[in-house]
Amino acid sequence: MTLLDKVKNISIKDFSYDLPDARIAKYPVDPRDHSQLLLYRDGEISRSQFKNLPQFLPENSLLVYNNTKVIRARMFFRKETGAQIEIFCLEPLMPADYAQNFQAQGSCEWLCLVGNLKKWKGGKLHRQLSLNGQDVVFSAEHVGVEDKAQRIRFSWTPAEIPFGDLLEQAGQIPIPPYLNRESQQSDERSYQTVYSRIEGSVAAPTAGLHFTPAVLQSIDEKQIKRQEVTLHVSASTFQPVKSEQMDGHPMHLEFISVEASLIEDLLKYEGRITAVGTTSVRTLESLYWFGVHLLESNMMQPNSLEESVWTLHQWYPYEEHQDYSMQQALQALLDNMHAKGETQFTASTRLLIAPGYTFRVVSDIITNFHQPQSTLLLLVSAYVGEDWRKIYDYAMANDFRFLSYGDSSLLQVRKAQ
Repeated sequence: MTLLDKVKNISIKDFSYDLPDARIAKYPVDPRDHSQLLLYRDGEISRSQFKNLPQFLPENSLLVYNNTKVIRARMFFRKETGAQIEIFCLEPLMPADYAQNFQAQGSCEWLCLVGNLKKWKGGKLHRQLSLNGQDVVFSAEHVGVEDKAQRIRFSWTPAEIPFGDLLEQAGQIPIPPYLNRESQQSDERSYQTVYSRIEGSVAAPTAGLHFTPAVLQSIDEKQIKRQEVTLHVSASTFQPVKSEQMDGHPMHLEFISVEASLIEDLLKYEGRITAVGTTSVRTLESLYWFGVHLLESNMMQPNSLEESVWTLHQWYPYEEHQDYSMQQALQALLDNMHAKGETQFTASTRLLIAPGYTFRVVSDIITNFHQPQSTLLLLVSAYVGEDWRKIYDYAMANDFRFLSYGDSSLLQVRKAQ
């Protein structure tokens, strides 16, 4: 059986554990760096507080985190009948570029989830807003269906107001559904990382929620270099695996962007590379496979990558490839950027990291505790092997808090599984 067949045949039921609702953190600890930190190193488990993280990071290591910022993606409109319609923005369609969409004037389109859709048979919905002393008419119109979501055209007057300003005024921070509560004012601050700056996510990269300026300063004082990537987290990150085997689960598509300086640092660093969160892991590992694509471009099998050259398919790493080093793959990617005069690499990824995956870039992982039967738990298992059960049993027995607002872990394996 090939590696691809083995991964496709993974049974998601093998990644179950009992998670009582009482163990799901509904709110973060305050201050945020006083959360618990589980330490896993080559099979040994201990505990500390997140504020002590810098002392556990190896000397001469590179810390990479996701600088995405959660947008106020959840909006409510009312029909003339009084029925409330919820519109949850997922990703921009027109313009498709996030930055351009947030600057759009007059109209734009997004792929959205719509609550109470059966009550919205057609026509425009309207909201009256006041923005910087101006009266604004903000409208939403259903114009199509794509990938089981709705294509929504937003329009507004006065037209010169950027859409991002309207979203900030009309929307709410979309906290995870498993918190089973409405978003509150405190979530405006606590559901953003302290280093968030690039707008586009509809969910936070939660491993980063534990960092504080004091922790970052301690990391700097230890002379551990910090670098950023951008992966805009989609709502599908909460999507459970509904198929019995992974072959039936389509991975969600997420936008990534990195600076050439990051790739240069990855190439020159001889120490360990610590990724903050599964989003940073998937971004860094995707870079390797885009480099492999360039190296094998004359030998590519059909459909190994999707329609766009820079969209990575979930099964691509499990197909047959030459065994290129990280340096070879990333150098190919960097050379391609230089040849095009580009300083930023942007792409989309569906990368699935599951048991059987070989990590090519990431050495260590900082991550929270994830839902049962989730692709995030598969990623953890791909890194620590069957020890994921030992880690989660320890966390459960020692009162660790789970999921987005829960506690954290630092996973260190000398050589990834």
